[in-house]
Order: sequence, then C-alpha cells, then structure tokens
Amino acid sequence: MSLADELLADLEEAGDEGEDGLYPEGEEGESDGEATQGRPEGGLEDIPEEMEVDYSKAESVGSIAKLRNSKQFSEIMEKISGYVGKQRKNSEVSGPVEADPEYRLIVAANNLTVEIDNELNIIHKFTRDKYSKRFPELESLVPDSLDYIRTVKELGNNLEKCKNNETLQQILTNATIMVVSVTASTTQGTQLSEEELKQLEEACDMALELNQSKHRIYEYVESRMSFIAPNLSIIVGASTAAKIMGIAGGLTNLSKMPACNLMLLGAQRRTLSGFSSTSLLPHTGFIYHCDVVQTLPPDLRRKAARLVAAKCTLAARVDGFHESSDGKVGYDLKEEIERKFDKWQEPPPVKQVKPLPAPLDGQRKKRGGRRYRKMKERLGLTEIRKHANRMTFAEIEDDAYQEDLGFSLGQLGKSGSGRVRQAQVNEATKARISKSLQRTLQKQSMTYGGKSTVRDRSSGTSSSVAFTPLQGLEIVNPQAAEKKVAEANQKYFSNMAEFLKVKKDAKM
Repeated sequence: MSLADELLADLEEAGDEGEDGLYPEGEEGESDGEATQGRPEGGLEDIPEEMEVDYSKAESVGSIAKLRNSKQFSEIMEKISGYVGKQRKNSEVSGPVEADPEYRLIVAANNLTVEIDNELNIIHKFTRDKYSKRFPELESLVPDSLDYIRTVKELGNNLEKCKNNETLQQILTNATIMVVSVTASTTQGTQLSEEELKQLEEACDMALELNQSKHRIYEYVESRMSFIAPNLSIIVGASTAAKIMGIAGGLTNLSKMPACNLMLLGAQRRTLSGFSSTSLLPHTGFIYHCDVVQTLPPDLRRKAARLVAAKCTLAARVDGFHESSDGKVGYDLKEEIERKFDKWQEPPPVKQVKPLPAPLDGQRKKRGGRRYRKMKERLGLTEIRKHANRMTFAEIEDDAYQEDLGFSLGQLGKSGSGRVRQAQVNEATKARISKSLQRTLQKQSMTYGGKSTVRDRSSGTSSSVAFTPLQGLEIVNPQAAEKKVAEANQKYFSNMAEFLKVKKDAKM
C-alpha cells in the first residue's frame, strides 16, 4: 500500500468517527433518508468512489429514478394541493398535534423532500455519466448539481451556445461562462446521438420538475408552521422551523431533544474520500445558517447558535403542549435573544480619566500676626540660596562636588570678578542668640591674668618685657590699657549693663 492510499484510509476512518453520535437513534418518524437532510445538492463528493454506480449504460432515467412516478409522491402532492387554500386555526387542534391529519401530512412532506434530494443526486450522476462523452470537463467547472443539469439542457450537442447566451447567464456567473466557453473550444469530447440527447433531456426535465415540487412542499410547510409551532416559527422563521421539525421526527420528539442535539440538526456530513477544496464548518446545522444567527459577525455566530438552540428547545416544549398559541412566549424569547445580541456587540465603555480624590487631611489652622510674619521672614530663602537656585540659560552647569553629580552652585560667583561676593546680610534672616547665651559668650571672651597668644590670635613675637629709659628693663603688661578700656565698656556700654543711680549734685 502506498503512502497516498494509507492517508486516504485514515481520512475515511476519521470521517466515519466524526459522524457517530450526531443524531439520536431510534426516533419515531425518522426514515433512513432523513440522515442525509442538509447535504448540498449534487453531493457526488460525499460518496466514495468505490461505491459509485456507473449509469452510463442505463437505458433511460426512468429505470433508475422512480420517485416521480410513484404512488406516494402523487398522493402527497394531491393532499398538499387540497390543503393549500384552507386556513386553519389553533383552536381546532385538540389533543396531541401528531394526531392531526394535516400535521401527519407535513411530516410526510418533510420526509419526501429528503427523498427528492436523493433522487436529484441520482439524476445528476446519470446526466454526468451520459454527458461526459460530449463535455467531460464540465463536471469540474460546474460543481452544483442543478446548475450542471440546467447547463446540459441548454448546451446539448452545440457547445458554441456558451457565447452570448442570455439563458446561460441566468444560471452561471460571467467568470464561469468564460471558463466554460474556453474549455469547450478545446474539449476532446465526441458528438452525442439523437437517442442520447433525448435521454439527457428527459433526465433534465425530471430533475427540474422534482426540484419545483420540493420548493412547493417547502412553501406549504412554511405556511403551516404558524399553526403547528407558532412560538418556534417566531424565533427562527418558518422555513428553519419546518426543517428541524422534519429531521427530529415531529414536534413531540423535538420538544424532548436537548439543546445541544437540536443545534446539530441538519449538520453537513462528509466522508473524506479524497482531498476536497471545500471546507465545511463542523457541528453547524440549520440553526447556525438561519437568518437570526447569520446577521451577527462571524466570531459571535457559534455562541449565538447555542443561545438560539436553547431558546428553540423551550419554544418547542411550549408548542408541544399547545400553550401560548398567540406566540407570546416566542416573542418574549426572541426579544431576550436580540437583547443579548445587542449586549455582545456593544463597544467597551470609554475609560474616563478620573481626577485625584481630595486629600483626607483636615483644614489647617492659619496663623497670622506680627510674630508669624517675623518667623516666616527668618525661615525664608537667603540671598545666597537664591543665587544658588538660579540657573543660566543655555549653559552647561559644572558639578560642585564629584560625589553629587548634577548639584551646581547656580549663579554664585559668576558675576563681577568671578569670586563669590559677600552677600548682603539680611537682618531678618540673621541667626538670633538669646541674652543668656550672649552673656556666656562675653564671659568666655574676657581675659584674666596673662594673655595667651593662642587665645588672642596675636603675633607670636609680642613680649611683656619693655625697655624704658629710666630703669632699663621693665616687665609691664602691654594690655593693661586695653583691659582698662574693656572694663569701662563692660560697665557702661555692655549689652548686659544695668541702669546706674546717678546722684545729683547739691549745687545743681
């Protein structure tokens, strides 16, 4: 076995495993054909190649597609024609809705649409096998089954009809028509006989008639959904409600189904028989593709499908017991769904810049008066500090200390000769000394006995020996006169001097 064959087998096994458990088994009213509901029309890619049947040798399409001429098909279509013109009211239903004859007709019509889809696939394969003799490349250019059948009916043996064909422009896009016309000019196919063309035309007419009958059944079922399940129809629409109710096997089975299974009804299945260019969303059914969910952005659709499935389960249970026939519950549930959708799509709130809260400190007592002003003057900036804080514009400051980078002297020493000028002493900021401290300092400065040169900071060459003309050498006190003056000043002119009583002269 080659590597490609092994990979193909693994993909097929993965496809089989992915299909298990999608639908509950043994449901009433579910036919074998319902399992294929929701497949794309013309699902040739869904059938493994080894299981495909070759219809090229079939004599006519009637020998392989027998649904249109069957008794069941004609009876259901006749009953639908009889019920189309009648109007039904909810009050006419008594007991289980499954016992109503029109409801049973609706379920049978839903099952018939599944069989019609299978019949269209068979007719598509018959048409493909027959027409591949004339135009084998058309199958890959037009993948949709009904578009392929309409194109075959329009072209026939004459492939030149691709150019400037108004009917073909209603079927295919302009780009596809251009590719088909270019490919048709180089195809290696051969002409078909009259009998083969007749068989192809008969198959195309049968397929188009079956497709028209399927749409007629859909229109009838949708018109009756407001009578059978009014609340469910309000939420997802009559068309989607008819599809999920037909697959579930009736309204009773649908009401017993959990929301997680209801969301998977109509999921497209794949048997990966090869490398496909189409990508199908897993676990997405009719509810995911309904209009309510598809109006949302793609990133919210799965979340919305789960919400809608949960509300549909509640609505189906209400309809199963014939409650709220006027659809009030359905309107309430749909309003709740729309409110949540709006909430999901709201932009995030704008982040406002909040101011800082008021400080918790209480209001301080404001002092005033002469003493307070004097204290502020003493603690104010000095002239030296003002000069140090002042900076020169567009000049790089020199650091005052090597250890403290960024600390400079400002404008100090930058005026005049460049030296630090002695700042003018401000009496308001001058340090104050108490009177007791002043007395102590004065007592310490007073000298008693010999004078020390160290204490007096006088010259070391001064001496107490003096030369006089009378006695020669004489020891004198050179500061005796200064001491006398200092004592007089201390007595009369000192800061600590007291008032003296002056005696008045009698003569005065």
